[in-house]
Amino acid sequence: MEQQRKEATERLLSSQGHDNLFYSEENDGVGVGDGGLVAVSNFTSILGLSILTAACITFGFGCAIGYSSPTQSSIMEDLGLSVAEFSLFGSILSIGSLIGAAISGKITDLFGRKLTMWILNLFYIGGWLAIAFTKAPWLLNLGRISLGFTNGISGYLAPIYIAEITTKHVRVRFTTILQVMVGSGASFMYVVGSFVHWRTLALLATIPGLLQLLLIFFIPESPRWLANVGREKELEAALLCLRGDKADISDEATEIKNHVESLKSFSRGGIVVDIFQKKYVRPLLTVVGMMVLTNLGGINAFVYYSGAIFVSAGISSMVGLITLAATQTVVGILSSTIIDKLGRRPLLLVSSAGLCFSSFLTGVTFFLKDFNWWDQGSPILAFIGLLMYMGSYALSAGLPGLLVSELFPINVKGSAGSICNFMGNSTGRVVGYYFNFLTEWSSAGIFFTFSAFCCANFILIATMVPETKGRTLEEIQASITPSSD
Repeated sequence: MEQQRKEATERLLSSQGHDNLFYSEENDGVGVGDGGLVAVSNFTSILGLSILTAACITFGFGCAIGYSSPTQSSIMEDLGLSVAEFSLFGSILSIGSLIGAAISGKITDLFGRKLTMWILNLFYIGGWLAIAFTKAPWLLNLGRISLGFTNGISGYLAPIYIAEITTKHVRVRFTTILQVMVGSGASFMYVVGSFVHWRTLALLATIPGLLQLLLIFFIPESPRWLANVGREKELEAALLCLRGDKADISDEATEIKNHVESLKSFSRGGIVVDIFQKKYVRPLLTVVGMMVLTNLGGINAFVYYSGAIFVSAGISSMVGLITLAATQTVVGILSSTIIDKLGRRPLLLVSSAGLCFSSFLTGVTFFLKDFNWWDQGSPILAFIGLLMYMGSYALSAGLPGLLVSELFPINVKGSAGSICNFMGNSTGRVVGYYFNFLTEWSSAGIFFTFSAFCCANFILIATMVPETKGRTLEEIQASITPSSD
C-alpha cells in the first residue's frame, strides 16, 4: 500500500506540473527535488485551490443573475429597448439555464467535473464578451443565453464537486461558501454597476472565468467520479492531494470504492438502478418541490428587477442595491459559520419563513401605495421587505443543491441533478419573464402570491426534508438505498 501511495502521489504531482516534488518516506509526505521538504499540512492547500475554483464558478453565477438590476435603464436607453424587450433579456437567462440544467448531470458524468469546468468557461467568457460588444438586441440576448447555459450546469456542478472532495466534517461549510460567492457576485454587480457603464461591467464579469481557467491546472478530479469510471489509481492520488499524506485515506478510498461497487452489483444482478425507482421517489419529489416552490416564491423577480422594485416603491435604486449587496454578503457569511451547528433543516425552515413574511410585507407596501395610504411609511416597509427577502434567501440558498449531492448516489446523481435543476429553472423562467407584466395587473397581488408559495415551501421542508448533518455521503445514501433492495 505504501508503494502504491508513493506512485500515486508522484503521478498526480507530475500531472499537475510539480515535477520538482516527490514522495518522501522520511518526511511521511512530500519532498522537494533540491533537498528541501514541504510541510504536509500545507499540501492540503490543493483542497483550498479546488474550493476556490468552484467558488469562481459560483461568483460568476451571481454576476450573471445580478447584472440586469443595475443596468436596466441604461441598456434600455442605449439600445432602444422596450419594457417587453428588456423583460426578455432579463428572463432569457432562464432559457439558457433550462438547457444547461437539462444536461447538467449527464455532461458532468460523461466528461468529469474538471473538463466540464473547461467547457463552461468558453460559454461564460463568450457570453460576457457578446454583451459587452453588442450593437444589436439579438447579440445581447445570445450572450445572456450563453450565461444562462453556464448557470444551468454550474448550479449543479459546483456543489457536487465540493461535496465529493470534502469530508463530512466540513462538507456543508464549504458548500455554503459557494452560496456566499453567488451572493457576492450579485452584490458586485449591484455595487459596481451603480457606478460604471454596463459594457464595462460586462467586461469586469469575465474575471472569475479567467481566474478559474488558471486554477483548473492545479486541482484534482473528483475522487468519487474517478471511482465510478473505474480509475482507482487516480482516485487514490486525488485523495492524497486533497487530504495530505498524514491523513489516512485508505479507509475513505475503500468506502468510496465499495459503495460504487455495490451500486454496480445491483445492475449485474438484474436490478436496474434508476432515478425513477420507488426508493428515490421521496428524495426526488422533496428536492424538486423545494426548487420549484423557491422559484415560484419570486427569487428571480427579486434578483433580476430589484432595482426597478426599489424605484417603484419610492426608494433610490443606488441606495437600495448597495444596501442589498451588503445584506446578502453578511447573511451569507453568517450562514456558513452556523450551519454546522444548526444543521440543514433549521436553516431551511428559518429561511422559508423569512421569505414568506418578507414577500407578504412587500405586498402590503404596494397595497398601501395603491390606495395612497401611509405614503411616508410604505417606502420604509418596502425597503425592509426586500432586504429581509434577499437576506432570507442567502441564508439557505445553496442547500437544495447540497441535498442533491447528499441524497443521491453517484449512479443516479446526474439524472437527479438534471431533473431538479430543469424543473427549478422552468418555474424560474416563468416568474422572470412575466413579473413585469404581472406587476401591471397588481403589484400587491403578485407579492402576496409569492408569499403563498413560500408558505407551501415551509410546509414541504417541515414534513419531507431529512437532516443529513454529520454523515458521509455513503452513509446518507445507504440509508436511502439499502443493499437489501
